[in-house]
Amino acid sequence: MSIDLSSVNLPSRIDTLLDTVVQQQRLVGAVVLVRHQGREIYRRATGYLDREAQLPMRGDALFRLASVSKPIVSTAALALVGQGRLTLDDLVARWLPYFQPRQPDGAVAQITVRHLLTHTAGLDYGFFQPPGGPYAQAGVSDGMDALVITLEDNLRRLATVPLAYAPGERWAYSIATDVLGAVIEHASGLPLAQAVCTLVTAPLAMHDTGFIAVDRARLAVAYADRTAPDAQPRRLLDVGDDHLPFLDGMAGFQLSPARALDALAHPSGGAGMVGSADDFMRLLEALRLGGAPLLPSELVHQLGTSQTGNAELPFWPGRGFGLGFTVLNDPQLAATPEAAGTWRMGGTYGHSWFVDPARELSVVAFSNTALEGMAGAFVGELCQAVYGVQANP
Repeated sequence: MSIDLSSVNLPSRIDTLLDTVVQQQRLVGAVVLVRHQGREIYRRATGYLDREAQLPMRGDALFRLASVSKPIVSTAALALVGQGRLTLDDLVARWLPYFQPRQPDGAVAQITVRHLLTHTAGLDYGFFQPPGGPYAQAGVSDGMDALVITLEDNLRRLATVPLAYAPGERWAYSIATDVLGAVIEHASGLPLAQAVCTLVTAPLAMHDTGFIAVDRARLAVAYADRTAPDAQPRRLLDVGDDHLPFLDGMAGFQLSPARALDALAHPSGGAGMVGSADDFMRLLEALRLGGAPLLPSELVHQLGTSQTGNAELPFWPGRGFGLGFTVLNDPQLAATPEAAGTWRMGGTYGHSWFVDPARELSVVAFSNTALEGMAGAFVGELCQAVYGVQANP
């Protein structure tokens, strides 16, 4: 496949796409960064940080990261592994004696740190379940709502719900990274926010990234997809929970944008962080280049290698899962110009990112529009624009 990563042509392709999606009101605002062979070849902030106040998007905007939190927290866990303070095969119950959910057959599950990192622990997400499903009945928070509860209390509630399957039996995207966050606390002896800072964000000078927005004025307003072609994205509620539908038969997301400013919100390792595009690019590039100063290279290799064998990943055909994000196994099946081995994930509030190690390419696209910026047509269109190939190559 012929691709064009030329720093001459690539900016104009992405500019054209961003102009289009903002004009069409598919995205309210976005920050897009591209680095190739360690050099920045594209940077743009477009649209609005706050549409109602007519505040333009800014390059240093802060975003509610949702699942973009997962690779950050997963890296923190691996940093502890690299320091010999945690192992991938440690039983979670070693660190969290209260967290011993049962398998469907009634046996106490033997969940390991590796199961948490690879999302093979048997856990689920409430937003995937039917309305009023098991997690809702137990009062489990997915980490994006306004429920005031401690991390330990949330996991105690979670432990009362039987697993969807025995650990290691299959793959399912889940609240596992929240459990991992509690493991990190106990293994490090620090509250999760402090542990992540010590292990990941401080060494990389990711000063904009944490569990609470560091500057309210830079925090992008959150919006939800328009519901009709002639409509504009809806501003999510500033107070309390706002419901965002997902797929038919699923409960959908309970989102509390105010959570990013709430010091009482529990630190959700899977969905609760806030940060900037520049900060996240620092992490991606550090990992792409071998992990220093955070991780030894052998752990980065495992992080970026599929650990899930032939397990099918719903929503991500042709991809497996490493120790914190998806890894591309079959570009043809995934219908993408990305090279095999590419890392990719997104975040509910409107983010996507990918790293193509074979082509020394890292891309971060943070928007304030859910779900278009995470799972809408924009995600594929941006990928095509970056590589300079037509859709469905």
